[in-house]
Amino acid sequence: MSKLEITLALVMSASLIINVGLILYLRSALVRLLNFSDELYDLESMITNFSDHITSIYEMEMFYGDETLQFLMEHARDFKTQLSNFDYIYTLVEKEDDNRPEQTETEEKKEKIQE
Repeated sequence: MSKLEITLALVMSASLIINVGLILYLRSALVRLLNFSDELYDLESMITNFSDHITSIYEMEMFYGDETLQFLMEHARDFKTQLSNFDYIYTLVEKEDDNRPEQTETEEKKEKIQE
């Protein structure tokens, strides 16, 4: 073997090792990004449910006009709006339950009572 062949073999081996390392790093970075996206999607879902729950409590005759609940409801809406800035992250992961038709609150309550 000549010096050129040895040099080329070493360069090719180094390139192969670097490429495999970069592929492994890319894979781990993508897994972390998808996990983060999934968690952020769950957080957005929880905040939406919280905001809807506060709104439904505020609309009850007993609590209608309560300033504390009104401020809490506005805070939840503002938080939800701020979280919508991260739509591009949590939409990376598609959820299976997004494809099911929306149920109204009364239908969900009926299902819970029947259980």
